[in-house]
Amino acid sequence: MTNPARDGLVSAAWLAAHLDDPTVKILDGTYHLPTVPRNADAEFVERHIPGAVRFDIDDVCDPIDPLPHMIPSPERFAEKVSALGISNADTVIVYDVYGLQSAARTWWMFRLFGHDSVAVLDGGLPGWIAGNHPLESGAAVPAPAAFSASFRPELVRSRDDVLKNVTARAEQVVDARAAGRFTGVDPEPRAGMRSGHIPGSRSLPFTNLLDPASKTVQSSESLRAAFDVAGLDLSKPTIASCGSGVTACVIALAAHRLGQSSVAVYDGSWSDWGGRDDTPIDTGPA
Repeated sequence: MTNPARDGLVSAAWLAAHLDDPTVKILDGTYHLPTVPRNADAEFVERHIPGAVRFDIDDVCDPIDPLPHMIPSPERFAEKVSALGISNADTVIVYDVYGLQSAARTWWMFRLFGHDSVAVLDGGLPGWIAGNHPLESGAAVPAPAAFSASFRPELVRSRDDVLKNVTARAEQVVDARAAGRFTGVDPEPRAGMRSGHIPGSRSLPFTNLLDPASKTVQSSESLRAAFDVAGLDLSKPTIASCGSGVTACVIALAAHRLGQSSVAVYDGSWSDWGGRDDTPIDTGPA
């Protein structure tokens, strides 16, 4: 089997051809924003890709940290992933119900914990359905497996890291939120958040990296153009941020497709930075 992890994406046709491969494990990594009145677990039971299991970023997380879905310890990640029936020998394919939004967070987490054989289903569940591929319903009951995690600290940044970088400017920071949230014109979806952006950061809404209709990832040429327009040089060290560390991973995935696999994600992102009174904030355009 050709390893799909080289560029981070697989097509619906590829996945349909590998549904019966026992070494291909499918995860529904859907996450809904707090303002969206939907239940990803209930939606999974109603319909999902055959053989898929739920990967809930609010469960595979640090249970102590008050910030949403912060990364777990390597031990907790390994425990949760093993319970989902995934081993280090498996190829993991992740999708979500939006086309591409939260699935990239799951992709990034597997890479963060040392598993490179992971890819996102391009177009997600909508693309799968549009291709007339099968669905099933009901709860998933995976057979437990054994997964060992190997943490890669270079792929994640903390608030302290980003705060030091505001002065040092050793790494370029790119913000995946919508432009209105970046400039401070639009309010944040989470209560108690200030508006604006990290000083020195650049704006690249993650939606600019997707085809508006199909929600598939843009061509490599279009991705390069989007990074260029945002004033970003992918040959330089880069930190991706967003609202809570989810859509920042779409930027990391896009960079990975362009051959830059070392983009780090600010795990707490704006839910951390904008929820405090002691972090500097700029408003207006970059």
